[in-house]
Amino acid sequence: MDILELRKQPHLSVSSINSYIDCSLMYKFSRIDKLKPDFLSDNLIFGSCLHRILAEFNQEKMMGNILSSEDIEDMFKTDWEKSAKDNPDIQYSTGNTYRTLLNQGVKMLQEFMKRVPENDATIVAIEEPFVMHIEGLDIPLIGIMDLVEEHDDGSLTITDYKTSKRSMAISEVDSNFQLTVYYTAAKANGYADKNISLKFDCLIKTQKPKFEQIYTERSSDHSAKAIKKIKLVWDGIQKGVFIPNDTSWRCHGCSYKSYCDKWFQN
Repeated sequence: MDILELRKQPHLSVSSINSYIDCSLMYKFSRIDKLKPDFLSDNLIFGSCLHRILAEFNQEKMMGNILSSEDIEDMFKTDWEKSAKDNPDIQYSTGNTYRTLLNQGVKMLQEFMKRVPENDATIVAIEEPFVMHIEGLDIPLIGIMDLVEEHDDGSLTITDYKTSKRSMAISEVDSNFQLTVYYTAAKANGYADKNISLKFDCLIKTQKPKFEQIYTERSSDHSAKAIKKIKLVWDGIQKGVFIPNDTSWRCHGCSYKSYCDKWFQN
């Protein structure tokens, strides 16, 4: 299953659903009108770079090779340099530069290597694409699970990697929509009889970087609520309901702000 091919077809995803809920006009600009953003966020490029390094770490682990801290630091430096060159229109947040993010990424990965547990779980999938069909929707929901592991008792743990500026509260993780979708998709795609736990592995960009692991659980009730939300979002999209959320704190760093300003003027 090729995620690039899946993305070429009409679909929903966790990110598109969250985008619609956060600001449906921005959803329209990016997902329907396919307008070029004013800039690329440094956080987006930086996070993608770290994700690739962690995926490579897991690929090697799956083959029985445990990379050293020096290995993944070197891999990150190479990837970050290439990412910066390939995306010259990166907009760096206040206080961030190519060099500061390079140093920060190295420190975050060092914390990951200090804290990542050695366990006997078997890696089932890395960067695993999935498709979930929902009754009443004429397009699928697609996504990628960063890491799926199976334990000796047959249970599964689905891990998603996060880079953030602060620690996540347990209540945030317990209510996180993305993890609910992953649970629901796993149950719908061959793991209905498995006990499934969910986990965020958080690389935190504080002054002294941290690595935290936060576990959570889901049930069929959570899945039912998520599916209802997905259906309502799709209904709004189909009906052309696109409303700007122009009082959101996200507006300041929105890469579609110039289009929004023009929309208000017309």
